[in-house]
Amino acid sequence: MRQDERKAATAAYKERKAAIGIYRVRCVASGEAWVGSALDLGAIGNRIMFMLRQGSHRHAGLQTAWHQHGEAGFVVEEVERLDDDTLAAGRDRVLKARRDHWCAMIPAAPL
Repeated sequence: MRQDERKAATAAYKERKAAIGIYRVRCVASGEAWVGSALDLGAIGNRIMFMLRQGSHRHAGLQTAWHQHGEAGFVVEEVERLDDDTLAAGRDRVLKARRDHWCAMIPAAPL
């Protein structure tokens, strides 16, 4: 990739609008699930997988399941996207409320 193409790609990435919402990490082998909120749904899967590979995820139950079943047994899925109108009532409060809602519906442990 040429330098001008790289600069254009970097600028486009920085200008994109990140999707905010709720995601689920699911262990296919055990059926366990964990639900969290993210300010960038497009990037959260890579972040979660990186932390699990490094053995540094803060949720001990998720990290233990990862060690037992391995990377192939896990899926990160988008559950709900939130729009700006929904988030206008207070982003952090709305994200926590939606995460708790999905934890009860799935059922899953909160992240």
